[in-house]
Amino acid sequence: MPEAPEHNQKDTAYYVIGMETTSQMKALDERYYMPAFSREMAIVKGEGSTVWDAEGNQYIDCVAGIAVCSTGHCHPAVVKAICEQAKTLIHCSNLYYIPGQGDLARKITEITGLKKAFFNNSGAEATDGALKLARVRTGKKKFVSFVHGFHGRTVGSLAVTHKPAIREPFEPLGLRCSFVEYGDLDGLRNAVDRETAGVLVEPIQGEAGVIIPPDSFIEGIREICDEKDALMIADEVQTGMGRTGKWLGVQHTKAVPDIVTLAKGIASGFPMGALVAREGLEFKKSEHGSTFAGGPLACAAARATIGVIEGVLPQVRAKGDRIGTGLAKYHPRVRGLMVGISVGDKCGEVQKQCAKDGVLVNCAADGNLRLVPPLVISDAEIDRVVRVIDGALGSVGL
Repeated sequence: MPEAPEHNQKDTAYYVIGMETTSQMKALDERYYMPAFSREMAIVKGEGSTVWDAEGNQYIDCVAGIAVCSTGHCHPAVVKAICEQAKTLIHCSNLYYIPGQGDLARKITEITGLKKAFFNNSGAEATDGALKLARVRTGKKKFVSFVHGFHGRTVGSLAVTHKPAIREPFEPLGLRCSFVEYGDLDGLRNAVDRETAGVLVEPIQGEAGVIIPPDSFIEGIREICDEKDALMIADEVQTGMGRTGKWLGVQHTKAVPDIVTLAKGIASGFPMGALVAREGLEFKKSEHGSTFAGGPLACAAARATIGVIEGVLPQVRAKGDRIGTGLAKYHPRVRGLMVGISVGDKCGEVQKQCAKDGVLVNCAADGNLRLVPPLVISDAEIDRVVRVIDGALGSVGL
């Protein structure tokens, strides 16, 4: 895998005749695509922990498609699995048994310690499925989630997502959900009642800026759900698939959830999600479905991804500690390769300086710098990232 240079530079080896420039992509985007995103850069190639933009500039990628490219960009094993599957069958729908789907379900249940899986196409769909499953099996309609929690942007998942700016314009959303401060077990106990179907929680709040609660908080949620006969639903979309140094973020605690949702790192960037549930929680025939979910290509990508993660998982904690030690003076929040640093209103400036110096990071909520690099990032790349971030934070007086 290529090492990023000490100073960002152009690599003309990745120019292709006829390739669109950033300005050309931007012009087409402005003319034909709904302006839902804020973006400036065009990424055209990735390999390992490195990406290149349309002008040939090279970066160490600590965004990784927002914690998606767990095995790095275009890992050979994942590319091979997708290409080989594409030669034989791309799609057939869930009207038929799908190659690799059952084996992947077995692997996912082994990873999570739960009983049955259902595949879908994204984290938001996984949340929607979890909400449906909780409602149909408990007969209850109410949910409790947490302030600053993020669970998706579909109608169902948005109803349990706290951020008013993205939720309120679309209300009413058809689900009753109460929001409790993250970490407040007393508030949760008061909010959960006998009409509550489930409590949704991220073991670490990712979009909020990598907010890591005490283990006792997650374990307390389990206790309250047991007391009130509600389901504990762990949103592992960002924390799952080895991101924190274990297969699931919740596995750092003693709590065992009833339902787990997965996506992002599950298939190295191929669109896929999953919900996994304990014994006794499953959809009956015709209660749920999807045309594309768990298709041949997605299952091939996910199975290959799991194989790669199995090899690197034992090193994830040490890699995260290396980042944490290198940036210790900024008091980073670190669990595996999920890192947050409180920067404040200068976060955007720091992000731009890092990119200028060849490292991609992003600003999550409330001025928190977030790093979620590929799990395959090397020590040398980590050391380069630390130097760049240290310089960028120093340049704004932190």
